[in-house]
Order: sequence, then C-alpha cells, then structure tokens
Amino acid sequence: MHRHGYQGRKFNRQKDQRRALMKALAESLIKYESIETTFHKGKEVIPYVEKMITKAKRNSLHDRRLIIRNLQTVESAHKLIDEITPKLSARNSGYLRIKRTTLRRGDNAQMGRVEFVDSLAAKPKVEETEPVKKTTKKVEATK
Repeated sequence: MHRHGYQGRKFNRQKDQRRALMKALAESLIKYESIETTFHKGKEVIPYVEKMITKAKRNSLHDRRLIIRNLQTVESAHKLIDEITPKLSARNSGYLRIKRTTLRRGDNAQMGRVEFVDSLAAKPKVEETEPVKKTTKKVEATK
C-alpha cells in the first residue's frame, strides 16, 4: 500500500482517540507552557497549536469559538487568547520548538520537550540606576 495523500501519524489509534490525544497535548502545552512527550507526538502537536495561536491573534468571536472547540476546557482557551498571544505578538509564525531529550526507560522511545520559543515568564521591571563611575588609581612606579 502506498502513502500518497496521507497526512499525519496514526499512532496506532482510531480517529476519535487521535483527536482526543491532540486536544489533551495542546491543553497541557497551553496550561504548563512546556511538555515532555514522545518526539513524534510532539512533532504532530506543534502545527495543531500553532494554527490555534494564529487564530487567537485575530481574536474574533468566531476564532475564539474555534479555539474552544479544539481544546478541552474553556479556561485554557481564554488563557491562550488573553495571556499567551499578546506575548507572542512580535512573531508571525514559529511559536513553538521541540528539543530531543532522553530515551524513555521502558520502551526506549525518543522523548522530546515542546516549548514556546519566546519566554512567556513575566519579565521583571528593571529600575534605571545611575551608572557606576569607575575609579582608577595611579600607581607610581618606584625605581
């Protein structure tokens, strides 16, 4: 059998189970801002979440409803739209990255960490201070 025209991985699951898996992985990624899963599952969840981020940046009612449909809880959809996408406004695409980590102990599967490219942590405000003046001492040479 040939693979022409088939897209995505099946993960040895039926269609509804694959859809639930993608929703759960996307939910965890938005909630915790970083997840560790098998490398191939991570490669499948990245385009799934990036499409939702692009919709969240438009922030229309229709896009909000589409995002709610693709996630498990409404709270995570609101977190994506209200908290995460404003921090990613400088980018047009490429919001997520995957890094290979270790091999899983039980079945030796390659694991990977999926995370946002930009740090989503709140950046502390740096107070402006006066520059420190450097003092130099002249050393007299003795003969």
